[in-house]
Amino acid sequence: MSIYVDNPTASMYVDGMHPDVASVADEATSTDPAVGLAGVASLRALLDTLERLQVENARARGWAWQRIADALGVSKQAVHKKHGGGRRFRDGGR
Repeated sequence: MSIYVDNPTASMYVDGMHPDVASVADEATSTDPAVGLAGVASLRALLDTLERLQVENARARGWAWQRIADALGVSKQAVHKKHGGGRRFRDGGR
């Protein structure tokens, strides 16, 4: 299964993480802890990548941190801390 993520700032195929997202979901529900935890780790990596790409997409389209936070169900401070990355210092304080 391929998940194509497209936005003006970044495009990528997320195939390299695991050949089949459905099989990773199956692994995450395994009764074997080694298999289950490996599946959870793979899903976490995929989720983190997709979240980063969508936050970048939202910011590129002018979304405020609060709107992004509301969409993710977290606080503005949490989403800015995770994805803000100190950009105000890199671009001269703007």
